[in-house]
Amino acid sequence: MSTVAGSFLQKGIQYMELNAFLARKLIHAGYIDVQLFRTPIGTRVVILAERPAMVIGRRGSSVKELQDLLEKKFGVERPQIDVVEVANPDLNAKVIAYGIARAMARGVKFRRAAFVAVRRVMEAGAKGVEIVISGKLSSQRSRFEKYTAGLIYKSGKPSEFIDEAVVQTLLKPGTFGVRVRIMPPVEIPGLISAQGS
Repeated sequence: MSTVAGSFLQKGIQYMELNAFLARKLIHAGYIDVQLFRTPIGTRVVILAERPAMVIGRRGSSVKELQDLLEKKFGVERPQIDVVEVANPDLNAKVIAYGIARAMARGVKFRRAAFVAVRRVMEAGAKGVEIVISGKLSSQRSRFEKYTAGLIYKSGKPSEFIDEAVVQTLLKPGTFGVRVRIMPPVEIPGLISAQGS
């Protein structure tokens, strides 16, 4: 039992380290997430990104470099990398959160970054969005500000459909957190009848 638990923990730690490494290395490519699948011929590594061409590089040079790094640094057995483009980046909470964090790192004021993000998400057709930015926003004391539009469910079955992401960014005053929740434009079974009654 302890061997199984140790192996499970080891895989979790490996995933966290790999995810953090790829988030730093592929920040300009709009990195979202990584998924690992064991196959008979090695490990399939699926990278979700906003701009896949930047991950692949010219004639696949960046992918080859990544394969070598994953094998040597993280011990991934015979990695085969697939890069997948995010279907609708304006409705992906992680894309929006990273976008706000990158804007703040470039010197854009946090309120402006948040308002631009809220407008982008709502124009993409989302039912609702909530953005919370926390840290030393305008003084030495840490606090948070919340920006919302539309409808966001916090409990019950509709909350299962909420896409949520949390991203941290290190700026001169300290660490800032960006949490994004997006209610996608999907029809939730049983919701219309419940609202109509």
